[in-house]
Amino acid sequence: MRQILTFPILVPIVLGVILLTWQPKRRAVRSAYILSAVGITSALSFACIFLTYSLGSDALACVMVRFNEAFSISLRIDGASMVYGAIVSFLWPLVTVYALEYMSHEGHEERFFAFWLMAYGIVMGIAYAEDFLSLYLFYELLTLSTLPLVMHAMDEKARYAGRKYLIYSLSGAAFAFIGLVFLLNYGVGHLNFTYGGVLDMSRVAGHEQTLLLVFVAAFFGFGVKAAIFPFYSWLPDASVAPTPVSALLHAVAVVKAGAFAVLRLIYFGFGTDLLRGTWAQDVVMAATIITIVYGSARALRTPHLKRRLAFSTVSNLSYILFAFTLMSPAGLTGGMTHMVYHAFIKITMFCCAGAIIHKSGREYVYELEALGYRMPVVFATFTISSFALIGLPPLGGFAGKWMIAEGAVASGSPLAYVGIGALILSTLLTTLYLITIVARAYFPIGALDREALARIHDPGKTMTVPLALLTASGVVLALCSDHIIRFLALVGRGLL
Repeated sequence: MRQILTFPILVPIVLGVILLTWQPKRRAVRSAYILSAVGITSALSFACIFLTYSLGSDALACVMVRFNEAFSISLRIDGASMVYGAIVSFLWPLVTVYALEYMSHEGHEERFFAFWLMAYGIVMGIAYAEDFLSLYLFYELLTLSTLPLVMHAMDEKARYAGRKYLIYSLSGAAFAFIGLVFLLNYGVGHLNFTYGGVLDMSRVAGHEQTLLLVFVAAFFGFGVKAAIFPFYSWLPDASVAPTPVSALLHAVAVVKAGAFAVLRLIYFGFGTDLLRGTWAQDVVMAATIITIVYGSARALRTPHLKRRLAFSTVSNLSYILFAFTLMSPAGLTGGMTHMVYHAFIKITMFCCAGAIIHKSGREYVYELEALGYRMPVVFATFTISSFALIGLPPLGGFAGKWMIAEGAVASGSPLAYVGIGALILSTLLTTLYLITIVARAYFPIGALDREALARIHDPGKTMTVPLALLTASGVVLALCSDHIIRFLALVGRGLL
C-alpha cells in the first residue's frame, strides 16, 4: 500500500515518455490520452492526500530508490505537502483542458504534451518529497522538464528565454545545494523534513555565523525560481512560452516550487530558532520587501499584457516569501494562505491573457479597447480575478494579505512593519495596473475599429469552461477562507 505514493509521480512521467515516442496521429486519440493521464494522476494524488489525512503522515511513507543508509529518494506527505499537492492536483487538469484548444495552432503538440505530463509528475515529486535530497532531485528535474516548454516556439526569443531560464535555475540550485551540504554536516544525521529544523545545536555552537551565511546563500538559491530580486528577470522573459506554460510557471509549477522549497529550508531545515532575530533574517526579509514594491512598479510601467502579469507574479511571490521570513507560525500560515489563493487567481489571469491573444492577436494593454463586450466570458473572469488579486473582500487575495499583515504585526519587528507598508503600496500599484486593463476593455476612450472588433469573440468551450471553473473555484475557496485558514494554522504550528 505504501508504494501508492509513487504512482502520482511515476504515472505521468512514464506516460509522458510514451507520448514522446508514440506520437498518435489522430488528435482525438491524443487528447483522450492526455486527459486520461492527467485525470488519473490527480485522482491518485487526492487519494494519497485523503489516506494520509485519515491514517497519519507515516501511512504512505516509502522509499523510491535507496543509495545507502543515509541517502535515498523518499516520499512522505505532511501538512505542507497536502497544501501544495492539492493545489497542483486541482489546477493541472483544468489548464490541460484549456491547453488542448490553445495548442491546436502552435504545432509540435506531441512534444509539448509529453513534457507537460513529465513536468506534472516531477512537481508531484517536489510536493511529496520526504527529505531535502529528494526535493533537490525533483527540483533540478523540474528545470529540465520545463525547459522544452519554455522554448517550445524555438524562435530567437524562445531560445534566449530558455538559455536565461536554464542559467538562472541551475546557478540558483548550486547555491541551494551548498545549504544542503551544511545541513547534513551540522545536522542530526539525516535530511528528513523536521518541523523546527534538522540542525544539531550541540554541533552548531561556534559556527552560527557560518551557518547564517550559508542560509542566505541557500535562500537566494531556491529564491531564484521564486523570482526574488535581483534574480527575477528570467520570469518575464519566460512569458514568451505558450500561455498554458506561462500559467503553470507563474501560478503552480516553477515559482511555487521555489516558494515551497524556501518554506522547507526555513521551517524544516535551518529552523527558526537559529534564524529569528539575526542579520540573516533581516537580509532575506529586506530582499522580499524590495521585490514586492519593485515587481508592482515594473508591472505598472509594462504595456505588454503577459509581461505585466509576469511582473505582478514577481511581486506576489515575494508576498509569500516575506511571510515565510517572519519565521513564526503566523508567518507560515499567512504565506501558505496567499500561496493557495494566488495560485487560483494568477492561473486564471494568465489563461484569460492567452485567450485574448489567441482570439484577437492583441498583446498590449492599449489594444484592449472594448474587448470586454466582444469577449464577455474572458473579461468577466479576468475582472473578478483582478479584484481578487487587489484584495477586495471577500475574495481570496484579501485573506492572504490580511494573514500576512497579521503575522507581521505579531512579529513586532521594525522591518516587518516596513513590509506592511510595502504591502499597502503594492496593493495601490496593483489596483492601478489591473484596473487600467479592465477600464480599457469596458470603457474605451479612443477611436474603435468596429470591423476588426466584430471578428473577435470568446474562444470555444474547452477554453471558457476551464476559465469559469477556475474563477468559481477561487470564489468558493474565498468564501470558505475561515476553514482553510484553520487548517493552514495547524500546518503553521507543525501539527500536521
